[in-house]
Amino acid sequence: MKDLQENQSWDLLIKAQTSWFDLRFKDLWQYRDLLVLFVKRDFVSFYKQTLLGPLWFFIQPIFTTIVFTFIFGNLAGLGTNGIPKPLFYLSGITAWNYFADCLTKTSTVFKDNASIFGKVYFPRLIMPLSIVVSNLVRFGVQFLLLLLVMVYYYFNPVEGSSFEVTSAVFVFPFLVLLMALLGLGLGLIITAMTTKYRDLAFLVTFGVQLLMYATTVTYPLSEARLKFQSMVYLIELNPMTNIIEAFRFAFLGQGVFSFSSMAYSTITTLVILFLGILIFNRTEKNFVDTI
Repeated sequence: MKDLQENQSWDLLIKAQTSWFDLRFKDLWQYRDLLVLFVKRDFVSFYKQTLLGPLWFFIQPIFTTIVFTFIFGNLAGLGTNGIPKPLFYLSGITAWNYFADCLTKTSTVFKDNASIFGKVYFPRLIMPLSIVVSNLVRFGVQFLLLLLVMVYYYFNPVEGSSFEVTSAVFVFPFLVLLMALLGLGLGLIITAMTTKYRDLAFLVTFGVQLLMYATTVTYPLSEARLKFQSMVYLIELNPMTNIIEAFRFAFLGQGVFSFSSMAYSTITTLVILFLGILIFNRTEKNFVDTI
């Protein structure tokens, strides 16, 4: 009997207690098929009962761009560093939407999936990861819209406005990764906190909208340094500011881009992600009792 027990190998070990740093990342790879399944589910279920379906990917950024052009470009008279106004706002909206979607949808993971988490075991981190990956589809469609608008303005230039694609375009995949990880990290922290403080769930959407105005989505950083001198440090502390500025610099040739600013956003993102995973991992062990 003793020899039989020694020769047995187990796929899963259930332990009574685990440490903060027992993250079990290897389980994520073992359940990669489940990740693909959740990605397909998120995409299909979100637009299954809508009349226009995936066309909403285009409609939302187009209408938001029109509103921003009228309010911030025409009424408020904020500059765009010589970039055509619709192109300037659409570039910021495209980058911001991906980050915001990752944050808001991840922030309700425990609440939205309590019934699933309480019935079957799988690495809980699979669920927020599937949200980040599925949002890439929407980001890809909106990025395609941005490229189409760039092509339009290339062949139909506006007097006094111009743009150019720079060599910084090669950092584009890294920028997308930073947006995904930052939204994921913040979302993990918030969803863990909502298991005890449910009021946070109602504040997330409103808070994300306010946070957008502390980011250079509707104005360039150079303009903020001139007009918002007393608050510009808050804008520069926002890690998404440097990401959006680098995104604009890469595709439009205008923006504040430096390796020091990118290093700051990268370090901040990694710290937030690490804390988010730790808190999420700790909370998932007993959240069913409090949700």
